[in-house]
Amino acid sequence: MNEAEVSAYCRERGLYAEQISEWRAACEQANDWERHQNKQLKAIRKADEKRIKELERDLKRKEKALAETAALLVLRKKAQAIWGDTEEE
Repeated sequence: MNEAEVSAYCRERGLYAEQISEWRAACEQANDWERHQNKQLKAIRKADEKRIKELERDLKRKEKALAETAALLVLRKKAQAIWGDTEEE
């Protein structure tokens, strides 16, 4: 709308042109706030996904170590069952 149309619109509705400008600025800031919030949420989500990947990698490493330890214990028991107790007292 040009300035004349805005003035006519304001007269019809009992408003001031300054009010329209203030409302427009408030709406634009609200949209910027939402955009800013989306940016922050995206950054938080990305950091969370990175942390989850790190934890999953660590968990896999620990599970492999646990499985290896369990296998060694089973082999030790089998060896003791086959050859007897070889530990000296």
